[in-house]
Amino acid sequence: MTVLAADGAVGNPVANIGIFALFVAVTLYIVIRASKRNATAAEFFTAGRAFTGPQNGIAISGDYLSAASFLGIAGAIAVYGYDGFLYSIGFLVAWLVALLLVAELLRNTGKFTMADVLSFRLKQRPVRMAAATTTLAVCLFYLLAQMAGAGGLVALLLNVTGDLGQAVVIAVVGLLMILYVLIGGMKGTTWVQIIKAVLLIGGAGLMTVMVLLKFGVNFSEILGAAQTAVSGSANEAVASRDVLAPGAQYGASLTSQINFISLAIALVLGTAGLPHVLMRFYTVPSAKEARRSVVWAIVLIGAFYLFTLALGYGAAALVGPDTILAAPGAQNSAAPLLAFELGGVILLGIISAVAFATILAVVAGLTITAATSFAHDIYASVIHSHRVTEDEQVRVSRITVVVLGVFAIGLGILAAEQNIAFLVALAFAVAAAANLPTILYSLYWPRFNTRGALWSMYGGLISTIVLIVFSPAVSGAKSAMLPNVDFAWFPLANPGIVSIPLAFVLGIVGTLTSPNDRGNAEIAAEMEVRSLTGVGAEKAVAH
Repeated sequence: MTVLAADGAVGNPVANIGIFALFVAVTLYIVIRASKRNATAAEFFTAGRAFTGPQNGIAISGDYLSAASFLGIAGAIAVYGYDGFLYSIGFLVAWLVALLLVAELLRNTGKFTMADVLSFRLKQRPVRMAAATTTLAVCLFYLLAQMAGAGGLVALLLNVTGDLGQAVVIAVVGLLMILYVLIGGMKGTTWVQIIKAVLLIGGAGLMTVMVLLKFGVNFSEILGAAQTAVSGSANEAVASRDVLAPGAQYGASLTSQINFISLAIALVLGTAGLPHVLMRFYTVPSAKEARRSVVWAIVLIGAFYLFTLALGYGAAALVGPDTILAAPGAQNSAAPLLAFELGGVILLGIISAVAFATILAVVAGLTITAATSFAHDIYASVIHSHRVTEDEQVRVSRITVVVLGVFAIGLGILAAEQNIAFLVALAFAVAAAANLPTILYSLYWPRFNTRGALWSMYGGLISTIVLIVFSPAVSGAKSAMLPNVDFAWFPLANPGIVSIPLAFVLGIVGTLTSPNDRGNAEIAAEMEVRSLTGVGAEKAVAH
């Protein structure tokens, strides 16, 4: 089994820094080359709609396969077994909702952001303001997870210990990520995501093959060795777990079982409401290409999540849960430690650079989505009623990138020890409650009106955030963000089971209690035709 060196180092920090620096230099060069033309809003926000379906599908998988997927899920499986793999199932099944209900219709109806769709037949200013607010909230929660993953990963590789050391690492990584977005825009971001997806899926596939070869290509042997390693843990709580059966993480009580149902609802419904994923549908030239891109994404993402099963159980068997939990980053260190066990310093450096690329690409996608939403929906549409130049929109977007990055760094420092798969699940809960009901109602319910949209978005957002703040995820538990205080009165760590149905209900109640607002029948008919056929999809229509 891998044992951390006496000083806590894994591999050779100098070699790790060298591989990191090489990767950053290469990708930064590609970003600069790909982003020479970023003068217009369309080029900066949607890469000029120049990507094909397969290219966008690979980029979507790069955007979606975040640090939670690679580091968080592998760690959750290594420590909790079966229950950790439930994250993979939820993340993958969620794509069916996006493919069948959202992708093509959204591409046909919008231009730059989710708010273009939601405000198409509703009142522009209040709906755009609400949509931009929910977009920023989801992106901030997601950024929180990625920054926590970045801090843990780099701290592990560079042997940085202590809270101050990890905080410095998170700050430096955050500043580097901001630089990529400022230079690259959506075009540069997309190419980073394509490169990252190829490296991540290829690296995970290589490690999976190496794990299987270690056990004679017998997956049952891996499972048995993992259970043996967990049973031999010096930690009594860990040693008592059956990682081959349900319940190690969510089976201890009725509350934990309900928490799992809440988590599953958030994962399955959240993807179709994630702004940074939805925005990728606007980088292709047609709805057909949007549909093709989602099919490509499902295939690639499905293959990757199968790999996480071997990586997680392989880490439990070959590294051991005690070593994983003792390393900087705790559960999030499982995949890098497994890479070191399988291939020494070189494989560790390569896989860690891939994980770093994973965080970099996702954060780039999130920040440009949030910046686009603020610049296009709030600054250009709400504040200035579309009377701004494209140069102004791009400039405001760049400023927003910097501000959002600073917030993400601060919150990432607070969440440095959290499992990032869990943190991303919170982002999914916010997306599912604040965005999905309004998206579906706007696309499929002609009677839906402005009050219904505002009640649904603000109600879903506020209820989700309030329940998260007063949940064991923030205080009152050893694994909480603030473990030394206790103001938790909501028993579930994920609020999806309450906030998501509430948002759907609020959308209905808000609509039915405003009988005088039945909208414009002609605009509703135009939106239906456009969403189903794509006719007029290239026009920027503002009602």
